[in-house]
Amino acid sequence: MKFSVPDNLSEALEKLKLASTDSATDSVESCLDCLLKALANNNTEASVKIQEMGILPLLPTLLKPQSSCTPKVANIIAEVAKNEFMRSPCVEAGLIPPLIQLLNSTDQEVLLQTGRALGNICYDSQSSKEQFASTNIAEELVRLFQKQTEHEKKEMIFEVLAPLAENDVIKLQLVEAGLVECLLEVVAQTVDGEREEDIAQLKTASDLMVLLLLGDESMQKLFEGGKGSVFQRVLSWIPSNNHQLQLAGALAIANFARNDGNCIHMVDTGIVQKLLELLDRHVNEGNVTVQHAALSALRNLAIPVVNKSKMLSAGVADVVLKFLQSEMPPVQFKLLGTLRMLIDTQAEAADQLGTNGKLVERLVEWCEAKDHAGVMGESNRLLSALIRHSKSKEVVRTVIQGGGVKHLVTMATSEHMIMQNEALVALGLIAALDLVAAEKDFVGANLVSVLHKLLSDERSAPEIKYNSMILICAVMGSEPLHKEVQSLAFIDVVSKLRAHENKTVSHQASLTEQRLTAQS
Repeated sequence: MKFSVPDNLSEALEKLKLASTDSATDSVESCLDCLLKALANNNTEASVKIQEMGILPLLPTLLKPQSSCTPKVANIIAEVAKNEFMRSPCVEAGLIPPLIQLLNSTDQEVLLQTGRALGNICYDSQSSKEQFASTNIAEELVRLFQKQTEHEKKEMIFEVLAPLAENDVIKLQLVEAGLVECLLEVVAQTVDGEREEDIAQLKTASDLMVLLLLGDESMQKLFEGGKGSVFQRVLSWIPSNNHQLQLAGALAIANFARNDGNCIHMVDTGIVQKLLELLDRHVNEGNVTVQHAALSALRNLAIPVVNKSKMLSAGVADVVLKFLQSEMPPVQFKLLGTLRMLIDTQAEAADQLGTNGKLVERLVEWCEAKDHAGVMGESNRLLSALIRHSKSKEVVRTVIQGGGVKHLVTMATSEHMIMQNEALVALGLIAALDLVAAEKDFVGANLVSVLHKLLSDERSAPEIKYNSMILICAVMGSEPLHKEVQSLAFIDVVSKLRAHENKTVSHQASLTEQRLTAQS
C-alpha cells in the first residue's frame, strides 16, 4: 500500500518557512519533528515535498552551533540525502559550509548527525563530490582530525573522508592538507593495540591510505621519486606482523607500481625481496587477501621489460608457483597474470615454466573453469604465451601431453581479438614444431573447420585472417588434416581474400592459394 504524505507535512513546511525567519525555537522544533516523522514514513515522497516547497535553502540558518534544533536539522539533511536526486540540491542550497563548521561541535548528537549528513550527500554522487572539491572541506576535515583525541570522533571524520577521497581532485587536496601524516600517526598508535577500536582504526586508516594512492597525482606526489617518507613508511608495513598492515603495504606498492618509472625504481631498491618474503609467510596458513595483494604488486612490477629478468633471477616465479594449489579464484587469477607478465619476451623462463608438467596440468584444469571467466581466460593466455615466448619443441610436447591443444583451438574462437591472435600464433608454432604429435588433437578439436569459419567471417581482423592462412599451410603436411582442408573448399574462401585491402593479407592469400592448388 502507498503512504500518502499527511497534509500536516505541508502545514509543517509552511510553518517552518515562517518560523525560520523569527527565532521561536519551540514552533520550529515541532515542525522538525513532523518532518522527521514524514521522512520515516515515506522518505522519497517527503523529500520531494521538501524540495518542492523550497525548504532546503532555509536550513543553513537553522544549523547554528548553539541551537537545540541543530541535531534535528542535520538528521533531516542526512535522511533527505539518502535519495540520489536530493544530493545536488543539498549542495546548491549551501548546506556544506555550515555542516563543515558543525564538525567542531562538542555535542555528540550534533557530530553524529552532521557526519551522517555529509557522508550521505557525497555518497556515490559524482556531482556533489565535484562541488565538494571547490570548498575547503579537505583542509577543514584534516584540521579537525588533527584535533581529535576520541575514537568516535575520528571514526566519524573517517566516514566522511572515505567517500570524498574517491574523487581525484579531493585526493590531492587531502594529501596537500596533510591527511597522510595523520593516517601514518594513527597506524603507529594502533598497530600493537589489542582493543577492538584500535583494530578498527588501523583498518580504516590503512584502507584510506591505499585509497589516496589510487589517484595518479596524489600517488606520484607521495612517491617523490622513491625518496618520499610516506613511501618509505608504507614499505615498512610489509614485513610487519599485522595482516591488515601487510595487506595495505602490498596494495600500496601495487598502486605505486602504476607507471614504468616507479616500477623500475622499486625493483632496483629491493622491494621484490620484501614481497617474496611476505608471500612465503602466507603459503600455508595463508591470508587470501594478502596473497592476492602481494601477487598484484608483483604483476605490476613485472610490466617494464627491464624488470623481468631481474625479477626472474630474484626467484619470483618459484615463489609464485607455490600458490598453484590455491583454490581461491582471485589468487589463481593474479598468479596467472604475474607469470604471464614475467615470461613476456623471456625465452629461457618460458622454456623452464613450459616444461613444468605440474604447471601445465593445472593450467589445462583452469582452462575449464567455466564459473571463473577471468581465471579461464588467463590460463589460456599463459598456455599460449609459454609456447609463443619459448618457441620450444619441448614446451609444445608438454602442452600436447597435458591436453592443452583443444583449449587453444577454443581460444581461437574467443570474442577478444587479442586472445584469438595469441591462440593462432601458438597453434602455428605447435604445427611447425611437432605436427605429428599434435595431429590427433587438431582433428579432435575440429581445427580445420574453426579456421574455415575465421576466414569466411567478414568481421575477422586482418591479423586473424593472416594467421589462419599461415596455420592452414602448416597443417597441410598431415594427411588427415589435408583431407579436411580439401573437403571444405578452402580455395574459394582464400582466393576471395586476394582482393583484401590489407596488403599482408592479400599477399598471404596468394601464397596460400598456390599451396592449396599445388597440393590438391
